[in-house]
Amino acid sequence: MLGAFASAFRTPDLRKKLLFVLLIIVIFRAGSQIPAPGVNVANVQECINGVKSGSGQGLYNLVNLFSGGALLKLTIFALGIMPYITASIILQLLVVVIPRLEKLKEEGQAGQTKITQYTRYLTLGLALLQATGIVALARSGNLLQGCTQNLLHDNGTKTFLVMVVTMTAGTAVIMWLGELITERGIGNGMSILIFTQVVATFPATMWAVKQEHGWGTFGISMVIGLAIIAAVIFIEQAQRRIPVQYARRMVGRRMFGGSSTYIPLKVNQAGVIPVIFASSLLYLPAMAAQFQSGSKNPPGWVDWVNTYFVRGDHPIYMATFFLLIVFFTYFYVSITFNPHEVADNMKKYGGFIPGIRAGKPTEDYLSYVLSRITLPGSLYLGLIALIPLIALALINANQNFPFGGTSILIMVGVALDTVKQIESQLQQRNYEGFLR
Repeated sequence: MLGAFASAFRTPDLRKKLLFVLLIIVIFRAGSQIPAPGVNVANVQECINGVKSGSGQGLYNLVNLFSGGALLKLTIFALGIMPYITASIILQLLVVVIPRLEKLKEEGQAGQTKITQYTRYLTLGLALLQATGIVALARSGNLLQGCTQNLLHDNGTKTFLVMVVTMTAGTAVIMWLGELITERGIGNGMSILIFTQVVATFPATMWAVKQEHGWGTFGISMVIGLAIIAAVIFIEQAQRRIPVQYARRMVGRRMFGGSSTYIPLKVNQAGVIPVIFASSLLYLPAMAAQFQSGSKNPPGWVDWVNTYFVRGDHPIYMATFFLLIVFFTYFYVSITFNPHEVADNMKKYGGFIPGIRAGKPTEDYLSYVLSRITLPGSLYLGLIALIPLIALALINANQNFPFGGTSILIMVGVALDTVKQIESQLQQRNYEGFLR
């Protein structure tokens, strides 16, 4: 990986792209440190230092992770990339449900551009809702449980509206920065920004483990973390290759087909999406209970939710989280990979799987293989997602413990994808030398 980056920096045009990406990352991180108007920075920092990890931050661990810790600091980029991720997931689900969106997807690049535009609009709407909720919790003092300081200089309506507009505008700027990276840099812009925010919390989290438990636990955590990274890389690269043979056919005076290829089915076909689904679903009852906790006579279910679904170290929370990840893995794979469509396309272009008849038998065979390979993929995602919760229970680490869960999947996945794109661009430039 380091060799690919070194070779890229020796190539002038790739060096410009990498430096441009680094510039955008610097701007992005700077925005994550600038407080929004009206925030009492001293009180916010005092509350963050005073609240134990996992108690006040537990409700917002996913959103705070994707914001690089900017959420609880109430910065202009406090919402991070989370509204865009949520909007993208919602649009992917709606494409399957709404025929109009399905037709747009089938139109190719023009339809995809329209869907992207809808994603932007939905992102701004979600950012507005999330910013309103976060600022309202900060104004009421419920954003950080156990904190008695005033997080805002002024609790008036004007300050409230200014902060909401600022955070929503910050989300729009983040979208723009991500698109700039995609157009002028290397890799997927949004993925790189997510990677940046996740990695930004890594040193502070590991240093907190060292300060609380000493160098011994810190060293053991690093060794286990490297082993987890190696295992995640192995699983992320693993795939089942289904061979496909294309028959020869005459089109005009030219002969087509006769080639062999394969359909790659990854073990982790769903990526990190099921973990985000499960985390978001478990986040809703905890947040609803927090709103009800401020009332004089909270309902009975509030205590039950606060007991089992706020802290991540409870066995019921872990079991529910694991089962939701398994369920959402099968659900997401079923809507993103359509065996019927793949079988029809193969039949249309004269393709077949050796030993399997075209049409319905091919569809049944693909469904069978997909269901078999999704099982270990879902168990793998569930186990990786439980690592931070197990660390929370054993060593009282932060729920954003970097060696596991969403963070490790994002770091490894984005890093592998970016290195592959760099290597492919290097190969394109090296081919010219071979041709000469």
